[in-house]
Parts: sequence; structure tokens; C-alpha cells
Amino acid sequence: MKSYIKTLIPAACFMLGLGMTSCVGDLDVEPIDERTDMTVDPIGLYNKCFANMGQEGNAGANGASDIDGIDGGTSAFVRQIWNAQELTTDEAHCPWGDEGIPAFNHNQWGASHPMLRGLYYRLYNCVTLCNHYLEVASDYDAQMTAEVRYARALYYYYLIDGWGDVGFTTVAAGKAPEQQSRATTWQWIMDELNDIEGQLSEAKPKTDGGVFAGGKSTGYGRPDKAAVWMLRTRMYLNAEVYIGKPMWAEAKAEAKKVIDSAYKLNTQATKNGWTAYQQLFMGDNGSNGASVEAILPIMQDGKMCTAWGCTMFLIGGTYKDDMIDGQFTAGNGTTENWQGNRARRDLVQKFFPNLDAPNVSTADMQAAAGDDRALFWSIDRTIEITNESKFEEGFSVTKFCNYYSDGSAAHSSQFPDTDFFLMRAAEAYLAFGEADARLNNNAASAEGIQVLNQIRQRAHAATKANWTLSEIENEWSREFYFEGLRRTTLIRFGHFGGQNGYNWAWKGGVANGANFDAHLNVFAFPNTDIAVNPNLKQNAGY
Repeated sequence: MKSYIKTLIPAACFMLGLGMTSCVGDLDVEPIDERTDMTVDPIGLYNKCFANMGQEGNAGANGASDIDGIDGGTSAFVRQIWNAQELTTDEAHCPWGDEGIPAFNHNQWGASHPMLRGLYYRLYNCVTLCNHYLEVASDYDAQMTAEVRYARALYYYYLIDGWGDVGFTTVAAGKAPEQQSRATTWQWIMDELNDIEGQLSEAKPKTDGGVFAGGKSTGYGRPDKAAVWMLRTRMYLNAEVYIGKPMWAEAKAEAKKVIDSAYKLNTQATKNGWTAYQQLFMGDNGSNGASVEAILPIMQDGKMCTAWGCTMFLIGGTYKDDMIDGQFTAGNGTTENWQGNRARRDLVQKFFPNLDAPNVSTADMQAAAGDDRALFWSIDRTIEITNESKFEEGFSVTKFCNYYSDGSAAHSSQFPDTDFFLMRAAEAYLAFGEADARLNNNAASAEGIQVLNQIRQRAHAATKANWTLSEIENEWSREFYFEGLRRTTLIRFGHFGGQNGYNWAWKGGVANGANFDAHLNVFAFPNTDIAVNPNLKQNAGY
């Protein structure tokens, strides 16, 4: 898989800037030039089904986007999932004035929001690619076919999580997709996962073996059985939101499959000052041992697989060139320092409840917090954001970088080698603990406490004798901040839209936070798609 993604073999007939999901007849054309070879390369097409997660287009960072009429950054899979999940919550705030950013910061988006439109079309482009593979190459290799079906199910998961009742199709070309209920698509995803599980490889961590390992890919980056269990865990954990029925016991059981598998928390020794937790987010995270936790990594390479909207965005977007001290001898390990996303006060407060964090570099911040996950830079920063356009207001986040934990050099001084772990084993531990607590009067049992404390032990943080749901919600933030899970978590806990009184700085566009309407718990369908798909009804409130 590493070789397929990083060499980017293009599928023969794929210039799929489909943009609008309703323009489904685009694949029904014959070439004007009879000499054009329309034979599909199954490996190239398979590659493209997954490469959409890590790249904006076939030509890398400076090439054209796959999404017609929308630039790569505005439609990048990781970047826009991150924006939708982080800037809308108590974790992240961005000072940029780009169209769409203030609306995210203030929870004031609508049907013309450019970044939500870009993500929506990116996801449907991914679905179309998978549908096409399954139409023309499903007989090529049974495992590859199961993996493409998994990818399609994953993309539909992100669609129902964001938009609820979405248009649904399993063909690449035909009539405009019919809108179906969130519950119906939820069940379809579950049926797909049940059907393909036996055709996927065993749940076993892989490492990045380079372009080829012994003439074959190592399997790193390809979904296996653990990826099915992890996606089912998400589906069950959020079932009360998605289908109106809590399924905590099922979520706990699926999470336990991951915990009992060969995937584990990365607990290896600190290397050159980099803790086990930090090693998850570094340039060599595919090969430094951290991949024992990587259930579904999105691969990056500073030379062979460049993109602005994957980990480059997470690294460049969180740093300024004054952040040089101790381990961070050259900023973030790249030449990019964009002075963008930084922590809201409320995220820092998860580590410093009294808001008494010192003005220090990252290593000293970890020591002050008594938690390896407190990856903040507060030198010449303020904890409060009063001037939203000033990067220095709000603590900087040093979670992602392009350094190698063994001290060797990255492949490029500009683009990172840092893979993005879209799913990692720690998620199963927290899901298990949360589901356990919900099954036991909102307080974890002895079994749940033991699993949750493993998360804190890895971070060298003090363990807890008791875990309430409130503490578990906070632990989700401490473990997964800036990783694209927070909006979904807050909705599940009843702390996003609605009159819930759970406020954070600049929530609803108010400095001290204000409730916003519950209709924002799902996004608006892009008005451009409403205009061309007569089957699609806009979500209520927009």
C-alpha cells in the first residue's frame, strides 16, 4: 500500500473532479480519440480510492485538485475534517481570515460555507472512486475489493456524521443519488463491515517498509480486521445520535476486540527526549515503533507524496518561527510556519484546571502538567484570546512535527514524512471506558477504570481511582486534541448545539461563549448540490 500511494499510479480514466455528486453521467463518455487506452489499471484505481485521504490530486502538493472548481486546500480530506471537528469546538481557534474560518470559530456556518462544501465533495468523490473500482475491478483481488468496500463505508461514515440524511448510491454513474435516512445508511455501513470482515487481513500492526519490502508492500496503511472493529466501535458509540438507540454494550464489545488484539498503546521508552506519546506524531512514526498503535494511517512522504492538506497543515499551521528551544531546534522540522491554529483556553484548562500554566517551552510544559500530552508552547503567548486575529494569543500546540525520534534527517526540509493516524488503538481504550461508564450509572467499573488508567500511565500522568463521564469526556480531549474527533465527541455528550450551558471561549461568536441552536449538530448541505439534486432536502434550520 505504501508503494501504491507514494508512486501514485494514476487510474486510466480518472480525471474525477466530480465536484457535484449529482453530475453522475460524467463517467458515461467514450473517448473522442479511438487510440485512447480506456483499460483500467486495478492497482492504480485501488490506489486512488485511498490516496484521496492523503493528497488533493494526482500531481502532489502543487498540482491540480481532484475536486473541480475547489482548490486542494479547501477540499483536502484531513484538513477539512480537522477544521470541521476542531475549530468548531473547545479545542482549536484560527486567526486567519480565510473565507469560512471565522464561521467555524464562531459556530455560524451555512449552506454556502466553502470548506464544508469542499469536504462534502471530497467525500463523494471518494465514494465514486470506490464505486467505480467495485464495478470494473472487483474480481481482480478479493482482499483489495474488501478493502475498497471498507474505504467506501468509512467515507459514508463521515458523511452521516457530518450531514445526517445523505444522498446514497453504490454506482459510479446513473441518476442523482436518492436521499436516505441516517439510520438506513448506518445500517448499510454495519452490514458492509460484517460482510467484508472475513476477507481482510488479520489485526496485526505493520511498519512502513519503504517502497517495497521483499517485493511486496508490508500492508502498512491497508485496513485490516481491527479497522473494521474500530469503525464499528465508532458507529455503536454514537448510535444514540445516529439512530436514536444507545448501543453501549455493543460499543464496549467492539472496543475490547481492538484492545485484545496485537494493536497496543505505544509505550516504548523515550528517545532523544521524545516521549512515547510524541512519537505518534513525528516524521518517523511509521517506522519508530509507534505504528503498533496505528490501526489506519494516512501516509505522507516529503519527497514522494506531498500535500498541503494532510500533516503539512497540522504541522505548518500550528507553528511560528519563534518556537525554537530544546528539542525544537529548528521549529517543527519543516520550513513552514503559518501561525494559524492554536489552543483555546478551554483546552489548556483540561491540563491546568486553575489556568496557572507557566510561560515555558514544550518540555517544561509537560513537566508542569505532569502529563506528556501537554504539548503546548506558551513563551510570548497568552492563555486568553481577546484579539482573534493575533496568533500569539492562545497557546501554540507542538503535537505534530517532522523530526525523527532517532535524530536522523527527514526526507525533505519542507514537506513532512509524518503519517496521520486516522484511527489509533487509544481510541478503543477510551471508547471502552466510556461505554463501560454509561452501562454502570455513569461511573466506570473496576474493569473500565483499569483500561482508562492505561491511557494515563502511557502519558506518565497520575491515575484515577474513579472515572465519571465528565472526566472521561475531558480525557477524550487530553488524549485526542487536534486529531479530528472533538465535535463528534461533544455531540455525543450533549455539549455541542442546543441549550446545554457547556460553553467555551468564542463559542457562538461570544468571547466567553454562548449556546447555539441544536440544528448545527448537523451541517448544511452545500447550496450548489441542493440546486442540482432534486432528491436532496436541506437539513432543518438552514
